[in-house]
Amino acid sequence: MDHQNKHVAVFAFPFGSHLMPLLNLVLKLAHSLPNCSFSFIGTDKSNAILFPKPHIPNNIKAYSISDGIPEGHVLGKNPTEKLNLFLQTGPENLHKGIELAEAETKKRVTCIVADAFVTSSLFVAQTLNVPWIALWLPNSCSLSLYFYTELIRQHCANHAGNTTLDFLPGLSKLRVEDMPQDLLDVGEKETVFARELNSLGKVLPQAKVVVMNFFEELEPPLFVQDMRSKLQSLLYVVPLPSTLLPPSDTDSSGCLSWLDTKNSKSVAYVCFGTVVAPPPHELVAVAEALEESGFPFLWSLKEGLIGLLPNGFVERTKKHGKIVSWAPQTQVLAHDSVGVFVTHCGANSVIESVSSGVPMICKPFFGDQVVAARVIEDVWEIGVIMEGKVFTKNGLVKSLDLILVNQEGKKIRDNALKVKKTVEDAGRPEGQAAQDFDTLVEVISRS
Repeated sequence: MDHQNKHVAVFAFPFGSHLMPLLNLVLKLAHSLPNCSFSFIGTDKSNAILFPKPHIPNNIKAYSISDGIPEGHVLGKNPTEKLNLFLQTGPENLHKGIELAEAETKKRVTCIVADAFVTSSLFVAQTLNVPWIALWLPNSCSLSLYFYTELIRQHCANHAGNTTLDFLPGLSKLRVEDMPQDLLDVGEKETVFARELNSLGKVLPQAKVVVMNFFEELEPPLFVQDMRSKLQSLLYVVPLPSTLLPPSDTDSSGCLSWLDTKNSKSVAYVCFGTVVAPPPHELVAVAEALEESGFPFLWSLKEGLIGLLPNGFVERTKKHGKIVSWAPQTQVLAHDSVGVFVTHCGANSVIESVSSGVPMICKPFFGDQVVAARVIEDVWEIGVIMEGKVFTKNGLVKSLDLILVNQEGKKIRDNALKVKKTVEDAGRPEGQAAQDFDTLVEVISRS
């Protein structure tokens, strides 16, 4: 089949952890469809993070559209403000990206691949009369919530926080207290971002394909079956980084050589992602727990936050602890000496942790992270949630003991290794994910 005239427009949700997984998928697609053009449409800021890299193939080109931030406007403290401003620019802004891409490639767009959060890309696809393929990047099970919004709202209004949502197929362990605030906010309180999310149950069934960035083999089968009944097509692509991208080159902070000096499965790795940090009193509790427990620890903490730690903490713990402002997380979690991951349960962190068989201590902040934490504790049984989702010194010491040394934690450690094996099998060339990827390539090349 001639792919010479195929042209895929890719719409990024141009923020943080959503960028690399989308680029990873596009790299794999561009490799499989060398004659097809891929126009990666983001903002100046997001494209500067991803491009220009020397190993991006010639059939991927980046184009920038408006980020929606008015000239001279200073962003406030609210992390969702920039999301709302970008989403408010709507289909007109996205169309500008298409115009730029078509003008340069001299080929009309034949298919759209978009981060599912950019729902207005569906209207662009409808206007152009081309297939719309949506990529779901948050923790996979959270997708279910957007198909049961009304039921969940009623249930949450009438039941206590620890009541389970037993009407959710495959996810009956989820509780009222695990529901994202965005889902429950209606009317005045609903932000642009929340409104986009809450429309997903109506929007995603219009996608030619919804692509999950996860391992089908780890999903509750009833959840997958339920999603398949609601979507035209659901495909799972293995979310691991494309081999076409060399691993982040350096260990500039010396994490890996430090880990080499530690015993197998003895180190606590602590990292809360790039978006939010625990409040100051909780950071202090984490520090106190790490100091008191005496376990070796590697803590990736933004430089601006180190001043909030207890006086003298860094000095007193330097024999068994290391604090860095950035760590090569994929390689850290894959290192034999890491025995537990203290995490916010962002989707990329969960993927890397299950891939390396590392149990988790979960302190989710919002949204899909809370859902993921429940799945980690009660479905896969490969970790524990901090009591009340809050760090206390005693709570964290207890969880570290449980997972790193106690006999009762053995089941969690064993389960984490089983999950790792499942993930390894899922990625094999003869596995379902490889077939799903071929199907996706087929959809794009027939568009």
